[in-house]
Amino acid sequence: MELDELRQMTAPDLRVKERESREEIFRLRLKLRTNQLDNHAGYRRARRELALIMTLLGEKARGAAAADKKVANAGKN
Repeated sequence: MELDELRQMTAPDLRVKERESREEIFRLRLKLRTNQLDNHAGYRRARRELALIMTLLGEKARGAAAADKKVANAGKN
């Protein structure tokens, strides 16, 4: 999936995508360990996609926390 597509997704949608990626990695890892995986690049791609999703979720969480802090500080003035 492209970076732009992932950036446009909401946090709950990214959580669903994260779960799907984790399941795919599990299946690929199982095939890798049982020597049934012919294309190792798919495993690597899935791991990188999961890392990207987790990074975007962290960015969204930090952005939401910063917005909440900004709102809280504005209420104090």
